[in-house]
Amino acid sequence: MKEILIGILASMFFAVTFILNRSMELEGGSWIWSSSLRFLFMFPFLLLIVLLRHNLKQVINEMLKQPFQWLGWSFVGFVLFYASLTYAAAYGPGWLVAGTWQLTIVAGTLLGPFFFTIIQTEDGPLKIRNKLQLKALCISLIILIGVSLIQLQKANNLTIFELIIGILPVIIAAFAYPLGNRKMMEVCDGKLDTFQRVFGMTLASLPFWLVISIFGLIEVGGPTSSQLLQSFIVAICSGVIATTLFFIATDRVKGEQGKLAAVEATQSTQVLFVMIGEVLLLSTPLPSGLAIVGLFIIILGMFLHSYFTKNIKSKQNSIRLYKSE
Repeated sequence: MKEILIGILASMFFAVTFILNRSMELEGGSWIWSSSLRFLFMFPFLLLIVLLRHNLKQVINEMLKQPFQWLGWSFVGFVLFYASLTYAAAYGPGWLVAGTWQLTIVAGTLLGPFFFTIIQTEDGPLKIRNKLQLKALCISLIILIGVSLIQLQKANNLTIFELIIGILPVIIAAFAYPLGNRKMMEVCDGKLDTFQRVFGMTLASLPFWLVISIFGLIEVGGPTSSQLLQSFIVAICSGVIATTLFFIATDRVKGEQGKLAAVEATQSTQVLFVMIGEVLLLSTPLPSGLAIVGLFIIILGMFLHSYFTKNIKSKQNSIRLYKSE
């Protein structure tokens, strides 16, 4: 399935976020700048891409039709998601945050029934509420077990308060990202391509990032030159490349909840990329014991998602062949 390969490639670039966010925290940089600078740096690049493709006017027109929808869901999908994730980076190594972030796979599956699929019938378009994908949920829960095992290694050295303040923001981010992404796919309704949608969401989130930046100037002062450089790298690798690849993959399967859950499950491979990157770049100790078992369970869950999706596709093809006969 091409979408799964695209999702894994996106995960590799997403991993840069966790590695460099942790690096910036270790150097004394504030999460306020780690979050806001990514999107402030993303904007000109996305603007240039949209301008070169001559479809800026279409994005603006679509945004003006539903401004509050764009502002609200862009806040959820970009601001609430990323501010929470960077805040959590202050409380543990990147692989730990990345491991907890895999809760987004379960979140994506649970959100399915809150959305509808439009089916064309003889009487016109019919809106049908999506069903909860029980197999996808069970596989996602396997991944959740892996996440829990990863957390156990760190839990012994943390107070209850530290656990809550380190994990709760990631849980918020895990639900905010797929919710914002899926809602914006509904708002766009196929009228905008992936680049236009990412640009539109970035533009709609700018007022919030500017407010956060002003707060940062008052509270912690300006960012260091090192944080500026690392935030720029995150903006390109994660904000532009990874986000675009991931949105392309989800756009291609947006009408099929099982496949959408499988694409979202590819994010589990981030843990491996983050772990390797932190060991090489930040000299972070390798996880051990139950954490290693947890990592393998997460990877197993991702492969099961892939296998389950492949079976769905095979069955759908068989039904089409039967009908054509």
